[in-house]
Amino acid sequence: MRHYDLVVIGSGPAGQKAAIQAAKLGKRVCVVEKSRDLGGVAVNTGTIPSKALREAVMHLTGRSKRGFFGRSYRVKHDITIGDLIAISQRVIHNEWDVIADAFDRNDVELIKGTAHFEGPQLLQIVREDDAEMITGDRFVIAIGTRPARPESIPFDAKTIFTSDELLRLNALPKSMIVVGGGVIGTEYACMMATLGIRVTLVEGRDHVLGFLDDEIAEAFQYQMRQAGITLRLGEKVECIDKLEPDAARNGHAPLVQATLESGKKLRAQSLLFAVGRQGMCGKLGLENVGLEFDDRERLKVNEHYQTTVEHIYAAGDVIGFPALASTAMEQGRHAVCHMFDQPTFSMPDLFPFGIYGIPEISMVGKTEAQLTDEGIPYEAGIAHYKEIARGQLLGDETGMLKLLIHQDDRRILGVHAIGTGATELIHIGQAVMAFNGTADFFVHNVFNYPTLAEAYKVAALNGTNKLMHV
Repeated sequence: MRHYDLVVIGSGPAGQKAAIQAAKLGKRVCVVEKSRDLGGVAVNTGTIPSKALREAVMHLTGRSKRGFFGRSYRVKHDITIGDLIAISQRVIHNEWDVIADAFDRNDVELIKGTAHFEGPQLLQIVREDDAEMITGDRFVIAIGTRPARPESIPFDAKTIFTSDELLRLNALPKSMIVVGGGVIGTEYACMMATLGIRVTLVEGRDHVLGFLDDEIAEAFQYQMRQAGITLRLGEKVECIDKLEPDAARNGHAPLVQATLESGKKLRAQSLLFAVGRQGMCGKLGLENVGLEFDDRERLKVNEHYQTTVEHIYAAGDVIGFPALASTAMEQGRHAVCHMFDQPTFSMPDLFPFGIYGIPEISMVGKTEAQLTDEGIPYEAGIAHYKEIARGQLLGDETGMLKLLIHQDDRRILGVHAIGTGATELIHIGQAVMAFNGTADFFVHNVFNYPTLAEAYKVAALNGTNKLMHV
């Protein structure tokens, strides 16, 4: 029976970084992965494929260059699902190679199969044709999550599906209902609309992406409507049904009907259900180690990502918020440093969010609503891309960057961006905030010209002028 200093369950971002960190410390490490492919949700069905799909959509439709070359600009007119998937697969295959190479170089053993605890130190690995037992001194659970699939919804992976199945469609539909105005729902709604698909998005709250700064959310909703997306906000879906084809109205294509609590009936050729994600702890045999999970099969951990069982840690989506690939990596690394008594900094509170809609959105720090609720005096400095030469060169005249500046000490309290390159641009503000920097850093700094980074100087000048009542 093989024995390891650390057994990591799951090869997603948290599992990868946990395993490699332990290997760097000279520990014998294995990663148990039940799927055929490495990388977890982030590489195979979530982060990487959806962003690769977005890049393909932006390029092939010419969307990213229309502001510069005109509304009629288009790289390819008849875009097929094959065009989009081909680009995604190239990126995914590259990620598989990168992960496998990192494991090989660091002597991390990879064990394929489904893991199940038989005892506090004992793990059973089940494969299609055999099984084995391994033991470990410590464990990291990094199994991620899956899209929620309520039993009342007749999923068929063709007309009614989650984000996992969307990437495996045989053809693009002409119309789509998206249920859920969170990150996944809005990202895919934007992509589908850019491809010319008629999209209706249903969200139970009064606005999409409820964690965003209100001004950014309003700007994003305006852009979604401009793209042809119908927003049904403050509406909840009561039931979802498949309808028989109606030759008189619809040829031979089946229809999906979403009935809202308000009585409205929405119909389309397809429906993407993107409301919440579900943990997968129920099949891990955690009762055999005295570990409990919540009603969404997520684990509770302390500040070191340690569960209530001392030698078992958990990281990534399986522990809930913020459920980002970026934070999962740090959680996995931090967990291993703690379990092997290595000094490390705690996970920073200051981390960015990125939403890859069309346009991009990113934020770090506080929103205006949060600062108001906390009674913190602030001023907002704004720069519009149309003021920035680089914005003109990119053909993006609707983007903007907003700095929230403390009225007394001029510290940067929050940075919010919408537009081309927002998810890259945000890190400048993040770095300045991490060192308690002020708006004066941007006022007196020199930026390459022309760049989008100049927006920081423009926004800082706008905000500090307001503070001086200019």
